[in-house]
Amino acid sequence: MDLGSGRTAKGTVVLRMSEGSGIIRAYLRWRDQDRAISRSLGAVEHGTRSANLTEGWERARALGLVRDEALPDESWASSREVRASMRGNRGRDTTPELRLRAALHAHGLRYRVSVRPLPELRRTADIVFTKERLAVFVDGCFWHGCPEHHRPAKKNSEFWGTKILDNKRRDAETNQALIEHGWTVIRCWEHEDTDAVVDQVVTALGRATAQR
Repeated sequence: MDLGSGRTAKGTVVLRMSEGSGIIRAYLRWRDQDRAISRSLGAVEHGTRSANLTEGWERARALGLVRDEALPDESWASSREVRASMRGNRGRDTTPELRLRAALHAHGLRYRVSVRPLPELRRTADIVFTKERLAVFVDGCFWHGCPEHHRPAKKNSEFWGTKILDNKRRDAETNQALIEHGWTVIRCWEHEDTDAVVDQVVTALGRATAQR
């Protein structure tokens, strides 16, 4: 970003969801000396976090707020947008997770967040109903190889192909380990309809309660 007088700063696109309306908005954030500055880029309505981040960058570029930075030689990303999406992905508290948690809470359900269902197993579930032994995972389309939205990386395709396969294998191993210990596992994609996932959770909790 051009701050004037020859000064520049690196901008970041972030997503925020309004708890009341559920609307997701993109913001461009940067620092000017010791001041944190944020500018709204408007509402975004794509089904995945990565797509919303990409649209946010496109809007910032169209408004002339940012100029493109050359990709580092060591970067594995195929484009600036892909790199921004990778760097912007968080391990927890993603927009799809927050949306699902808010919907479950609105149904009067209480749960634990980002904990290991089995303490001895180094696998963390996004939402856990400990008493009913129900673990919910909200999987990102890129990192977990969504059959609908995942697009193979063009740069370092062999590395990323192996990485995604390893993630899918790890997911399957996690499911199997939890099931063997009497847990029910629900996995949903970040683009799935929140109400539909809530229905799955409610149904699974009902079954667990009936079996007790």
